[in-house]
Amino acid sequence: MKEIEVDEVYNMEDLREKYEVVIGLEVHAQLKTKSKIFAPDSTEFGNEQNTQISPITLGMPGVLPVLNKECVNMGILLGLALNCEIPSRCKFDRKQYFYPDLPKGYQISQYDEPICVNGYINVKGKRIGITRAHLEEDAGKLVHVGAAGINGATYSLVDLNRAGTPLLEIVSEPDMRSSEEARNYMEELRNIVRYLGVCDGNLEEGSMRCDANISIMPKGSKEFGTRAEIKNVNSFSALQRAIEYEIDRQIEIVEEGGKVVQETRLWDDNLRETRSMRGKEDAHDYRYFPEPDLMPLEISREWVEEIRAKMPELPEAKRQRYMSLGLSEYDASVIVEQMPLALFFDRVLELGGNAKTAVNFIMGEIAAYLKENKLEITDTKLTPENLVELIQLIEKGTISNNIGKQILVEDMITKGEKASAIVERKGLSQISDEGAIKEIVQKIISAHPAEVESYKNGKTNLIGFFVGQVMKETKGRANPKTVNELIRQELDS
Repeated sequence: MKEIEVDEVYNMEDLREKYEVVIGLEVHAQLKTKSKIFAPDSTEFGNEQNTQISPITLGMPGVLPVLNKECVNMGILLGLALNCEIPSRCKFDRKQYFYPDLPKGYQISQYDEPICVNGYINVKGKRIGITRAHLEEDAGKLVHVGAAGINGATYSLVDLNRAGTPLLEIVSEPDMRSSEEARNYMEELRNIVRYLGVCDGNLEEGSMRCDANISIMPKGSKEFGTRAEIKNVNSFSALQRAIEYEIDRQIEIVEEGGKVVQETRLWDDNLRETRSMRGKEDAHDYRYFPEPDLMPLEISREWVEEIRAKMPELPEAKRQRYMSLGLSEYDASVIVEQMPLALFFDRVLELGGNAKTAVNFIMGEIAAYLKENKLEITDTKLTPENLVELIQLIEKGTISNNIGKQILVEDMITKGEKASAIVERKGLSQISDEGAIKEIVQKIISAHPAEVESYKNGKTNLIGFFVGQVMKETKGRANPKTVNELIRQELDS
């Protein structure tokens, strides 16, 4: 794709108005089983290269695959969460292709009879169709090393630890029309697999990866354009950037009278561009045929219903429940996005904590602390029980909200102390006695005659100044409502 000159930028924006973008995603989610889909090898991430392999993984002569039942359970569970039909029969097939990290020379996958079909998820008010979700085994990993050559590498090493790791490939309908919609869909899928516990969703480790199919067509057209596939995008931001680049690349080709070629492309996030990898294969190129070493799998309705009964609350339902408690859509979405935080919040609600007060702390002081220190809520010493006690102390008037914020950050998050113990140790109980507060108010007003005169001449916003002085004098312990009332009485008398 040629370099776009500065004076061409607005022209490209104008050209985009002529076309509609069509996007479909193929998301590969590694299932969180302890062993591989057809072999007893461990699936643990990060161990020494080529230590988690066996004759089955390596495809040695005479070995036979044995299907891991937990992979099927997880596949059914995720399929139900994606509103898919679970057919009563599915089977495995051999997908033939040669890669250095595919020891057998073929991949055991599912082709025409997958485990899940005809589903959908709702993403920010839009329904995205799910064509299918099928089980398959992962390939190994090539590690490119060396100081020169293509992409800085002179040779490649192969690590087969990942070979045979169970995958569920989720294939969407081409229902997305922008890079933002594609990102939202991908983020919601990650939320779902994490809440189900079937995949950790760590894009950085490759346990969740995405292939994006992108095409353009003139607005109003009913016929899709030729698509290009971008392989193995492993972050949300990279997915958006890759799609945006590919849209512009295809528009430029068409505008110059060329034709988009069906191909597989790679995204280079450093150069911020896609480049051709190979011609895109069709199904017949893989020479699919039924896997002769695995019988078709019969899935009874009883089996499906047994798994459905274990379904946890899904992200969309959780968001709606939070919003019914008075949370904004934004607050509900942020909490749901971080599963440990959502589980923490749910426990606070179970213990009787006020939802609005709790979310103010969670979205305020707690979120700021977690962001600054790059932690999750489970990395701190704060417990739901202690947060509920803090909220109750505020509701009873024992301490002010500001004192609550102070001890939350200084003591509860870092030291795990109970709010009541901190209040007693530091003598932070709120002063609610009107007589005691009135004396302080009168003292502050007497000490600031110029400000009193300005207030009486119409600068009523000075009320905040006097409140601040009283709170400073009482070290934040005075009841703010009582302080406001008494100051107004004194100034307006």
